[in-house]
Amino acid sequence: MQEKIIVIDFGGQYNQLIARRVRECNVYCEIYSYKTDIAKIKAMEPKGIILTGGPNSCYEEGAPGCTKELFELGVPVLGLCYGAQLMMHVLGGKVEKAPVREYGKTELVVNNNEPLFSEVEENSICWMSHFDYISKPAPGFDIIAHTDNCPVAAAEDKKRDLYAIQFHPEVLHTQYGTRMLYNFVRNICGCSGSWRMDSFAADQIKAIREKVGDGKVLLALSGGVDSSVAAGLLSRAIGKQLTCVFVDHGLLRKDEGDEVESVFGEGGQFDLNFIRVNAKERYYDKLAGVTEPEQKRKIIGEEFIRVFEEEARKIGAVDFLAQGTIYPDVVESGLGGESAVIKSHHNVGGLPDYVNFKEIIEPLRNLFKDEVRKLGLELGIPEKLVFRQPFPGPGLGIRIIGEINAEKVKIVQDADYIYRSEVDKAAANYKAEYGDDPKWMPNQYFAVLTNMRSVGVMGDERTYDYAVALRAVNTIDFMTAEAAQIPFEVLQTVMSRIINEVRGVNRVFYDLTSKPPGTVEFE
Repeated sequence: MQEKIIVIDFGGQYNQLIARRVRECNVYCEIYSYKTDIAKIKAMEPKGIILTGGPNSCYEEGAPGCTKELFELGVPVLGLCYGAQLMMHVLGGKVEKAPVREYGKTELVVNNNEPLFSEVEENSICWMSHFDYISKPAPGFDIIAHTDNCPVAAAEDKKRDLYAIQFHPEVLHTQYGTRMLYNFVRNICGCSGSWRMDSFAADQIKAIREKVGDGKVLLALSGGVDSSVAAGLLSRAIGKQLTCVFVDHGLLRKDEGDEVESVFGEGGQFDLNFIRVNAKERYYDKLAGVTEPEQKRKIIGEEFIRVFEEEARKIGAVDFLAQGTIYPDVVESGLGGESAVIKSHHNVGGLPDYVNFKEIIEPLRNLFKDEVRKLGLELGIPEKLVFRQPFPGPGLGIRIIGEINAEKVKIVQDADYIYRSEVDKAAANYKAEYGDDPKWMPNQYFAVLTNMRSVGVMGDERTYDYAVALRAVNTIDFMTAEAAQIPFEVLQTVMSRIINEVRGVNRVFYDLTSKPPGTVEFE
């Protein structure tokens, strides 16, 4: 009976980020669509409810909405941006087109510090993103903050525990945003903050044992963070009832197949049943001629399941398939909340209709990436593996734009290896000299093979070769990300090595795009 905050999604781009910020307050949080029946919400007995932003105008016909009953459940409700406007609209206030649209960093003036803005300075910076505004608060509400162009930047009805914030406290650009959310979930909702990885591990181990019984489990093991932590958790729960199958689809980073086997195979660090399946040619044949990214993901997902069905038949009776699916995979695949499908994840949206297993077990399905890492450490998995760079399930299949073939795979493997090696070397040299990691050091960095070819000149001869794009981002939760500012001299070294050492490449680009509007991966 974990304390729970419910985030009701109205299509906002920051829905996952809101949930992540709540969990940073050690309070469990889940996202549900605004279409969720009010009786279901009530039955979950949430300690509080948060309404997300969204792209619509709440006063227009057909806009996502809610009934007045949502605000009469007897639990605190916090509306953010569109959620704030909807609250006012439903409860008798007025929302209309703003005379001046606000977007970006804006100076916020707090009129009343208690209880939502406790320990928040009177003047601070917030992140605005709205073209409508609350021109008149609903009856019973007091204005507690404003900006130059937004007279109702925040309002409260303390008697009913209803709070409305026009800006986005969940983004890092809002100076005291985390404090505001803490005030809501811990002080106003009264949550004790018991959501921690040690209790999660114990609860999941117990739940896995109860579900599996004396059955056998087959786990998809890529060697990445998510599947490795899933393996650690499952092995703690059921031991040798678990068989880990590593599918080498030929779309891994350079030498990675052998590295995965050295860690998880015979003589490695884990006491697991380990099987390596070399399926490179099978995948290349299936992907031949395919250029559309969603189709590539679907094909990889289909083969992913088929390989495991085949291995299960070889092993004998296997009752469950386990996967390292995490919460962002679920939400971005359009299966949680109300947001649009951003991309199908190979182990979520890419599942075929027919799966020949009794059930699929996804023990990390409710965790964000940094929570998965914390769980890994809690389980005793080595830091080197826990903090390994994230790698997408479809692998280099979505880091090669356009058709996939063996030649392209080798190009991106070699370019990526050079890039990561030079960044790691530059960071190590900086740390040796200054005693700390450089501030520019990215959380994730990799090379992508674009589908662009251009004219160049090498050795006095004309070339017509591919362009490689370098991607590097800094992020806390992988919901938002900024391009890392890797020193130019490091990038120059990388460029020079790739062009000189990787056959088939004559240009190197650096991607400066943030997330949003882009994603961390290209496809």
